[in-house]
Amino acid sequence: MVGFEGHTASADVKALIREFGVGHVVLFARNVAGPEQVAELVRELQSVARDASHERPLLVAVDQEGGRVARLREPWTLWPAARAVGRAGSEETARQMGAAIAEELSACGIRYDFAPCVDVDTNPKNPVIGDRSFGEEPRPRGAARSRHDPGLQENGVAAAAKHFPGHGDTDLDSHLELPAVDHSRARLDDVELRPFRMAIAAGVASVMTSHILVREIDDARPATLSPPLIAGLLRQELGHRGVVVTDDLEMKAVAATLDTRTDRGAGGAGGLRPASRSAEATTPRSRQSRRSCVPASRARSPSRTPKRRRRACARSRTASSRATAIPTRGWPARRREAARTARSRRRLPCAPAIPA
Repeated sequence: MVGFEGHTASADVKALIREFGVGHVVLFARNVAGPEQVAELVRELQSVARDASHERPLLVAVDQEGGRVARLREPWTLWPAARAVGRAGSEETARQMGAAIAEELSACGIRYDFAPCVDVDTNPKNPVIGDRSFGEEPRPRGAARSRHDPGLQENGVAAAAKHFPGHGDTDLDSHLELPAVDHSRARLDDVELRPFRMAIAAGVASVMTSHILVREIDDARPATLSPPLIAGLLRQELGHRGVVVTDDLEMKAVAATLDTRTDRGAGGAGGLRPASRSAEATTPRSRQSRRSCVPASRARSPSRTPKRRRRACARSRTASSRATAIPTRGWPARRREAARTARSRRRLPCAPAIPA
């Protein structure tokens, strides 16, 4: 899933759809000016996908929770934060709100809403959840949470329960730093995981993972990158069979401090390499060497190389301090053979081979 800048489809996003088969696009406030403009933008994106012979229409997504996290502002409806819905304690109110949001999104061609936020807000110092949560207790507010998803989905918009396995009891913002949760498994089951169980039982289409450490289950990797949390807990134990989507991978909890590849050599079993090293070892050394040179013993003899190609080889050897050049004229045969033998024994790298 990709995002882009501007109120119209950029050349970059069009290229991603055409050339790389990207089938999912997320819209942010930077893409929104008004209902007609958003509808036209989605039509433009869908047209690009059709022209590129995509088998299915693009899935266009947005964060439209209500309250302070709403990409679509006036003249769209300004919905209350989830906290107000939770305090009302009405399952029907939550369902109707979800249905109304879905109707507005569908009118613009948006079929995926990254909502609701089912985190339990147990930490008053939490800088990122707060009133986005339905409440401070998992039980009394759980019914409202579980009815919001069907309200969306019964009206053609997929929902995403977030932020698994629970971002409520953290005191850091994962947009900026990597938070950690230190609760026991019993506490996680009773509080943090309870709303996700209810959402999965209600048939939520997707679950969004968070960039937090849950040390009781995996003390080396954030949830987004953790097989024990995703494959083990979410898939096997909780039984989620729908889509798993990550929170934004540009968030600094992942992008600034962690490489998205596990590396047993650098970080121990399942450890992570620093992001600054992510460009290293992208090509195995053996493949690098095959691309850069061939062994001297396999190099084509200059005397057997066509004249034009021989000149190119000579220029390349002159520019390379690592190459051992063998003159093609003016040397007796024995000296030429001795030089060739010495080069073969030393196995010095030669200039890049020129394809025949």
